[in-house]
Amino acid sequence: MTTDNPKLGEVLLQVDDLSVEFDTPHGPVRAVDGVSWQVRAGETLAILGESGSGKSVSTQALTGILEMPPGRIISGTAKYRGEDLIAMTVKERRRIVGDRITMVFQDSLSALNPVQSVGRQIAECYRVHRGMSKSDAMKRAAEMLDQVRIPAAAKRVHDYPHEFSGGMRQRVMLAMALALDPDVLIADEPTTALDVTVQAQILELIEDLQAEREMGVVLITHDLGVVSDVADNVVVMYAGHVVERAATAAALERPLHPYTEGLLGSMPSADLKGQELPTIPGTPPSLRAIPSGCAFRTRCPEAVSECAEIVPPLLTIAPGRDAACIRRTSVPAQEAV
Repeated sequence: MTTDNPKLGEVLLQVDDLSVEFDTPHGPVRAVDGVSWQVRAGETLAILGESGSGKSVSTQALTGILEMPPGRIISGTAKYRGEDLIAMTVKERRRIVGDRITMVFQDSLSALNPVQSVGRQIAECYRVHRGMSKSDAMKRAAEMLDQVRIPAAAKRVHDYPHEFSGGMRQRVMLAMALALDPDVLIADEPTTALDVTVQAQILELIEDLQAEREMGVVLITHDLGVVSDVADNVVVMYAGHVVERAATAAALERPLHPYTEGLLGSMPSADLKGQELPTIPGTPPSLRAIPSGCAFRTRCPEAVSECAEIVPPLLTIAPGRDAACIRRTSVPAQEAV
């Protein structure tokens, strides 16, 4: 396993052609279909999409936390600094996931052990992975709570999860995830349950800690507002497929896929004050009954008869800009960079 510190811009985690199926009483269901993305040191990649798009399943599969069965990886690789996580044994993967690659989830109360102090839970990371004594590990746990800006960290290290607010529990989860100075942090909807002010604080904290450590961050979200605030690049998923991949600024300025355009159009803005927000018509399809051709065509205002005939491939439309739509095949020259 590579243990030297990553260099800014180095590809840390690269996923290629990942496909995942689930066994169901109605037969196998493809939840992730040919997904590819990468994240570099110091970069934040946002994986964006509605519930059921496959964004969380893809990261669960590569980290080995997906329940298999009923889940099953059909194809693909997920290379951490050149080593394929999917091809590894469980023991080999555990040397990386939880140490070099760590995760923060939406529901901090469920993720934390309710009968252990938060300090003891963080200290366990140091004892298991670094062989520290109990006293040294607790000192490091208090230091981590201080790093994630929990007031009176030296005292609160002895408190239990229920004694913290939702926002403070999420900071505890961050402290636990960052305790071993990982190369990659996967944050799965880390702010969804928090109010807007606390959400902004958590995102700012992740951004600050990332800059200090040159981590790669994979941010899984359904919120385009979150993406616009913190992400360098974005992968947009729909019904298990990547439908757009671009630098965040380019995707927000001129989305190439109608689905991305619909998400952008439904964001609140000053121009729409007092008006009903536009929405994407319909609902995402059931994975058991995905429409033929383009899965988005039944909700797409630009769909034509050809959209029902083939699944549109993800093609490079311009440098650094990929989209899967037969109606979007070019970008005006002045916007193609």
